[in-house]
Amino acid sequence: MTNVLALLRAHRSIRAFKPDDVPPALLDGLLEAAILGSSSSGNLNTYAVIETRDVQGKTELFRLHGEQEMILQAPVMLTFCAEARRTRDWLAMNRARDNFDNFHGFLVAAFDAMILAQSMALACESQGLGICYLGTTLNAAPDIARFLELPAGTFPVTSLVVGWPDETPEPRDRLPMAAYLHRERYQRAGPAEIDALYAQRDRRGLLRYQSLSADARQRWAEHGITSLAQFYTSELKYSPIAMQGISRELLAMLEQQDFMNNGEPL
Repeated sequence: MTNVLALLRAHRSIRAFKPDDVPPALLDGLLEAAILGSSSSGNLNTYAVIETRDVQGKTELFRLHGEQEMILQAPVMLTFCAEARRTRDWLAMNRARDNFDNFHGFLVAAFDAMILAQSMALACESQGLGICYLGTTLNAAPDIARFLELPAGTFPVTSLVVGWPDETPEPRDRLPMAAYLHRERYQRAGPAEIDALYAQRDRRGLLRYQSLSADARQRWAEHGITSLAQFYTSELKYSPIAMQGISRELLAMLEQQDFMNNGEPL
């Protein structure tokens, strides 16, 4: 059996893939194992996974996800959805009260879907497959939902590209354990602690991003970026203006997808 700790430490996000196919039987077996190995609130398993192999389908998802080349390279793309539709239909068929059409129900389903996605990522990596998460799933959630024909009660929360790696990237650094682990109570880090925790990240991050190309360095200069922190909230990465717009779209989509029946009069 694969050593789980070694597998976790060997994780890399893969963005270059070989054209070799991933056999459906292999992927189905991995997903079944991931489902069996994933905890689920109330064992309701409020998730759905949309598998896309068709070239036309991947081409459209490539467009919706901001034209990331790995989507076209990888033979398979998996979209993980919060899915209360099936559960709510089951409740109705058994004359039970409707539920999971509220924000709590969405969070439960979204967390279930994310747990499954991570189990699937580990299952794939255990067999030598490479994966990469797509955070752009939330950025384009309304369009992705329309393309995948998701009914009310479903919501795309994350995606994985899956295939055979064609690169061996260096591991990405993480902050020291002191940044994450709080014993008994949360302990907010002060300025000196923040500086110490982020010192290596800031140094390596600057080197990584500024070594990409002369064009990248020029864009940093044009936007007046002098630190990694400034880059992360610049127009080049996670612009607050863009994120606020996406947030409004997501809230509107929760309404549209019938996840906001919170007992308040309409």
